[in-house]
Amino acid sequence: MSSTAFDQFAHRITFVTAQLTDRGIPLTAPAPAADPTDPWTSSRPLPLDRSTLAWCTAAQMLADHHHTGIDRQVLSADALLRELGVRGLAQLHSDLRNGAPVDHRYTRCPYCSGIGEDPTQPTCEDIGCPPEYQFAGHDHICPVCRGDDYQPQWFAEEHMQKLEDLLAGAVEDERPTRSRPGTWLRRRGLRP
Repeated sequence: MSSTAFDQFAHRITFVTAQLTDRGIPLTAPAPAADPTDPWTSSRPLPLDRSTLAWCTAAQMLADHHHTGIDRQVLSADALLRELGVRGLAQLHSDLRNGAPVDHRYTRCPYCSGIGEDPTQPTCEDIGCPPEYQFAGHDHICPVCRGDDYQPQWFAEEHMQKLEDLLAGAVEDERPTRSRPGTWLRRRGLRP
């Protein structure tokens, strides 16, 4: 990956954390109080770091969708990452598109910006790769888009060619012959 990709991730984090700091919102969310009688209590009562790329991405996505400031989406981003983790970004992306599945070949991934690799560059030990997969240069795919390659122009051309081939085949199959109209009319009880 080029350094410009990393620069945009750092810029996203800096932009969001600067807004939080300006408004006096702490960069660490306290752990929610565990209440066994409350069914809505978080299942992960741990402090949450609001300066991670995943949290900043969630807050930015929610703020852009609702046309609000990031400070209005702090609790929503906290809840999303506390309950679903980084993979919750994929669910959020789908939900913001009315529940439709998102094809990341045509839609840029909000987490990795379409590069297909995990932007945090975790080590094999962090992820828990089997020893046989731990080798130099081993890439880890993005947990949101699952490594889909964002290339809408190339995939669109390929997809359009398939559709044109299907349409041409359907037109050839439906081309009427001399006997076909008469057969069609006889099946319906009409005279040809």
